Amino acid sequence: MFSGLGDRPSASGYRRPIFLLLIFQAVPAGAVAQSSIGAQVMGIVTRASPAIANRNLTEGYLTQPMLMGSVSTADGHFALEGMLDLEGLTLERGELDAGISGEGYVDRRHPHTYLHELVATATGAFAATRYSAALGKGFVPFGTDDPMVRPFEKYPINHHISQIVERLLATVAVRNGPFLIEGALFNGDEPESPSDLPNSNRLWDSWSARTTLLPTSYLEMQGSVARVKSPELAAGGGLDQRKVSISARAESAASMDSRDAHYYVLAEWARSSDYDGRDRAFSFNAALAEGELSRGRVALAGRFERTERPEEERLANPFRTKRPATDFNILGRTLWNITSARASVRTFQRGTMTFTPFVEVEASHVTARATGSVFNPRAFYGSNTLWSTTVGVSFAVGMIHRRAGQYGAASRESGEMSMAGM
Repeated sequence: MFSGLGDRPSASGYRRPIFLLLIFQAVPAGAVAQSSIGAQVMGIVTRASPAIANRNLTEGYLTQPMLMGSVSTADGHFALEGMLDLEGLTLERGELDAGISGEGYVDRRHPHTYLHELVATATGAFAATRYSAALGKGFVPFGTDDPMVRPFEKYPINHHISQIVERLLATVAVRNGPFLIEGALFNGDEPESPSDLPNSNRLWDSWSARTTLLPTSYLEMQGSVARVKSPELAAGGGLDQRKVSISARAESAASMDSRDAHYYVLAEWARSSDYDGRDRAFSFNAALAEGELSRGRVALAGRFERTERPEEERLANPFRTKRPATDFNILGRTLWNITSARASVRTFQRGTMTFTPFVEVEASHVTARATGSVFNPRAFYGSNTLWSTTVGVSFAVGMIHRRAGQYGAASRESGEMSMAGM
């Protein structure tokens, strides 16, 4: 069956996207040296077998409908980056994605907030050192790139372990040669709906730090830590999270010649632990490796993920959990081993406009992490092995952000490219 638009969004939900577009239009043209705007959306159909209770489900969506833009002043010292995510209009029920959980959704990816990113950055330099400060709502300097800017349409289930997104943040970054250090203060509470804004009493109650080594133009290695205050309970008083991430990433230089081969590889490990004061309650590990090789119009990608997930009590809708939770207990933990493959062919391109059909196949094997667990995955799903097939087409036009959360001194030269150069 096909998902509808869900509940009608509030008037404030419509005003925020319009407000962001007005910001970019209001910047005086004479003060701008560089500016860009782009959009993307994917139309997909996913079949999950089984999805739940030994039942197969087939659903269609418009997913990742995004508008994005950036402007910078003539001297390059000031920049504004923004991104609108309209999934609140198209994914109210969530997108089938076995194993994923977060923000009250389980085995369905939740819609992100309308105002996905709006960050102003000031950048300067002293001798060979670049430094910057950024303020706004966006991507916290922790872990790896948001899955939205990576090859697969389906998000990995480690999304809430390996990234921290959609927070009101204040960051600083310092780079000298191959060494980059970033730090941030941000609000710990996760969004509770697509139109939700950070709670005013939670500002700056959490922090993160990330160190990145960039020995060559195509290789980067990072290690990061974060302390997140009560993310699951917006009012505060819930379990805190202590997070750590390490990763290595390699990507060949972009080429305007479509005949050249292009590769991308990422390997990461992350851990998120829940604490009640100084006492550790739970800890969840995730490891992931993915890569993509493309030449001309054709691209092939593969991914393997091994992630632990907490199991919480489900509501009458088995794809939802109570939010906020009434207590800090879990029914058990599961271990997910997921192998994914993707093939895509860019069938149409005119200027910066592209249409790219794709297919993704995913095999998930899930087991209870401990004997005696209240949650039995085989009984719940009908099998320990779950299959998912997704076919779709991606549409993009303009300048598409290819990296996430790289503000000011933390930006890379290849951070934003036209899809025409891919």
